[in-house]
Amino acid sequence: MPRERLRVFAYDISDNRARRRVADMLQEHAVRIQRSVYEARLNSRETEALIARIRPELDSLDRLRVYCVPDNALTHCRELGGPAIADGARFWLF
Repeated sequence: MPRERLRVFAYDISDNRARRRVADMLQEHAVRIQRSVYEARLNSRETEALIARIRPELDSLDRLRVYCVPDNALTHCRELGGPAIADGARFWLF
């Protein structure tokens, strides 16, 4: 199985319904850090599957960004509040 890594999802979606549906999808797998920013520990296959579910909700002006944070970079991340990530590790990127 591919290795899980910290993924950061950030979106800008104009339609309220689509935004709620995307938020619901992300909350199934991730922890909400801010209104449109989520963190999750997912492997590449899980990440691609989630993106594939989200893609139909986006129109041409909407944006979704997914960042993969390598494990060796986590020591450089700092947390200043926010909920714990699902596996108990706590990271908030700024």
